[in-house]
Amino acid sequence: MSEKLSTQPYKGTRDFYPQEMRLRNRFFGVVRRVLETAAFEEYNGPMLESLDLYAAKSGEEIATKQTYNFVDRGDRRLALRPEMTPTVARMVAAKMNELVFPLKWFSIPNMYRYEAPQRGRLREFWQLNVDIFGCDGYEADLDCISSAIEIMRAFGADETMFTVHINNRRFFNDVIAAIAGTDGEGAKQVSKVIDRKNKVPREVYERDLTALGLTAEQIAKIDALYTMSVEDATALCPASVGSAELLQLFGMLKKAGLDRYCVFDFGIIRGLDYYTGTVFEVFDNAPENNRAMFGGGRYDNLVGLFVKNAKISGVGYGMGDVTLENFLVTHNLMPDPSADAVKVLVTRFDDVPYEAYLSLVSDLHRAGIPATLFLGSKKYGKQLEYALKGGFTHVITMGSDELSRGVLHLKTLSTREELELPATAEAVAERV
Repeated sequence: MSEKLSTQPYKGTRDFYPQEMRLRNRFFGVVRRVLETAAFEEYNGPMLESLDLYAAKSGEEIATKQTYNFVDRGDRRLALRPEMTPTVARMVAAKMNELVFPLKWFSIPNMYRYEAPQRGRLREFWQLNVDIFGCDGYEADLDCISSAIEIMRAFGADETMFTVHINNRRFFNDVIAAIAGTDGEGAKQVSKVIDRKNKVPREVYERDLTALGLTAEQIAKIDALYTMSVEDATALCPASVGSAELLQLFGMLKKAGLDRYCVFDFGIIRGLDYYTGTVFEVFDNAPENNRAMFGGGRYDNLVGLFVKNAKISGVGYGMGDVTLENFLVTHNLMPDPSADAVKVLVTRFDDVPYEAYLSLVSDLHRAGIPATLFLGSKKYGKQLEYALKGGFTHVITMGSDELSRGVLHLKTLSTREELELPATAEAVAERV
């Protein structure tokens, strides 16, 4: 081959060098701590799934166009997972008679979608998925929304930085049916227009609603809903089950002190047809990044794709790593990957037996101190230069004189402070 291979990653994917991995591990660690504290359990599934899984959920056209898919040697249609919800629904269905409900599960897998890369959206991405199965009441909706708020707060965000916009698909369908005099299928068609309301010019929005048979008066009634409080909106359709669910949820959000993060928003639809009740999206309030970052909702019928007459309710949300990172950068909340980190380099000299250094490093490891012996043989100045460039926080020096006296020198690189200590891991642990 005459041409050299490219060093660039595939379009829409990223390389993660150690510095980036430290950062990612740190903020994924924050997410895990919040969820595990709330008794969510982590799971995972295969990266490869049957293409039929996504076709059944989202339709054949979307499944084939937005996935990386292929036919394997056994003539099976497979896809690299573009999302996690079908996988977790399949897993729950597979062991529904063995699992103890309600389930509180989460995962942070990588996904693949064949679409044009843009801000907040790549072809390969990692996504936090949080789901609760087996609770029919508003309590699961509240728990999911609360966990999303707690994750944002754990990064230092407050109510001025983000807002949770909440609606209910049952309420939406009932109030649209009442205003437009349409059935469930008609309400679904209206929902698709409203879902893209903020992405098209006003005249296109009105044209599309008119094409569905709505009059100017009916469109005006729908428009009025966008600025209503949850109390005023639900009063228009008091018999709706969705109205009762919204009032219960917002009532409990207020009692929990979380209402300052949340607003009712009739424009939140979550375009996927499988949503059946509460739906929500979390918006970044910064003018330069004012957009929906992530969202989710209730999908009570998804497990039924796998088991006939299965009645297992579900509610959950997905949060992509790219949009979360954009939010943290916008608000200067990105965690410092080196904060509280310790990384020790043990320098070496030719007049000290190699096994003496190996023993010291082994003791440091047993004490839980990240450390390495300098590899190779270079002058002390070069070893120190390596430590400075390599992100080490401390350097240990132990020459033949120190070895004979049973001591070592510990240098803190950030302050240049140097201490003589007993040559034990315990003494080092007290100082790093």
